[in-house]
Amino acid sequence: MNAIPQLFFDAMSLGGIYAMAALGIALIFGVMNLVNFAHGEYIAFCVFALIVPSTDAVAVMLLGMAPAFLLIPMLLTIGAAVAVASEFFVFRHMRNATPVAMMISSFALGFVIQNSLLAIYGSRPKAISLWPELNTPVTVIGASVPLLQIIVILTTLVVVVTLALLLKKTKIGLEMRAAAENFTMARLLGVRANVVITGAFALSGALAAAVAMIMATQTGVADIRMGGQIMLVAFIATVIGGLGSLPGAVAAGFLIGAASVILQGFLPLEARPFRDAFLYTLVIFSLLLRPQGLFVPRSAKPRV
Repeated sequence: MNAIPQLFFDAMSLGGIYAMAALGIALIFGVMNLVNFAHGEYIAFCVFALIVPSTDAVAVMLLGMAPAFLLIPMLLTIGAAVAVASEFFVFRHMRNATPVAMMISSFALGFVIQNSLLAIYGSRPKAISLWPELNTPVTVIGASVPLLQIIVILTTLVVVVTLALLLKKTKIGLEMRAAAENFTMARLLGVRANVVITGAFALSGALAAAVAMIMATQTGVADIRMGGQIMLVAFIATVIGGLGSLPGAVAAGFLIGAASVILQGFLPLEARPFRDAFLYTLVIFSLLLRPQGLFVPRSAKPRV
């Protein structure tokens, strides 16, 4: 009887992580038509910002020693700063380039960040301890779930609602929506291009930092490659949801999380190591049936 609530919380928490990562990618694509594959490295960078630079296997906490009320805003700021710096030094100079050229540049930027971390911290994954008390199980509607899962679900809801209000009720949000619809026309009508794009990168970097805190607490490991897998899933969620659609990215993130948990729970034991193969098969079928994504943003239509 407790299996269904357990699956629900597992699916919602994993889907929440994917949804926040996919939101970060969708924000950038909406205003720049750029799939930023360096987003996974933003996540890894924020995790390593918690510890003292060292090649030792066991990490020594640095920023991670700060109390939560200081650590959370500081790490969100670091994530936003890294993303904004990448826009200023790399992507701002490529706004007239083709989407393929910008995408390749994002790959290159990701390798630069990853190899910088490799040079400073070494290649060995490091054990870290960030808020271990959040992994304490609590009982909710008959299911025993880690407290972190509840926090992830609530955090995702808060992020989605806050972002929706930002986009609908603020000037910068209105400008982002206008830029997503038709960037050239929006600039002609007075939309501040640099402000809009910088704001989108800052939000994307802050979302990467939020995912980094969750992953560091959940896994207890800092690995320079830890952002790669979640970046891949987040990109798939962005495509399935409809490139440029923020609601689509969120919905697809939760759907992929739910599908992953259900497959893990119901596949035969001998087939569970191949869960990802089954998951990506479902992704293929989804795109065959609806290649434009679940939610097609108006910005995906031909622009004048």
